[in-house]
Amino acid sequence: MERQVSAIVKSCHFHISNIGRIRSFITTTACKTLVNSLVTSRLDHGSILLNGINKTTLNRLQKVQNTAARLITRTRNHEHITPILADLHWLPVQYKPQYKILIYVYCALNSIGPAYIHELVNLHVPNRSLRSSSLHNYLPFQKCGRRCTAKDNLIGQRHLFGTISRTV
Repeated sequence: MERQVSAIVKSCHFHISNIGRIRSFITTTACKTLVNSLVTSRLDHGSILLNGINKTTLNRLQKVQNTAARLITRTRNHEHITPILADLHWLPVQYKPQYKILIYVYCALNSIGPAYIHELVNLHVPNRSLRSSSLHNYLPFQKCGRRCTAKDNLIGQRHLFGTISRTV
């Protein structure tokens, strides 16, 4: 995974550098479009695989995102980056894998999207009425064995599922 992240960081820095060279000649909207198409797309591609990697690796990707945000807004390094990311409506890199997993589970629970995603999550239906049935917490809990599959990755993140609303 380290080599993959290094390749992503290298590619993103290359594109940020090239956009930075022409930044004074383009508008903010054009810069945002370029950054979204050349940098953000590389950060988002396969972000679900980044779930569970160490913070050092995630910090490298976060620095790329911060640099891209500073390029768009023309802010200096000493200014806080959190409000800038919020203004751009960008999630920090550490939350992107969780967000992707929650989207997949939401789609699976509501039969939105392809059938193979819906088949990844099997709902547990209790035999009798329980007090906890009002919580709609029917996802089974399974631990990942020796070989982890996509289903194990989704079910392994069960602690995130309480944040999904079935009525959205």
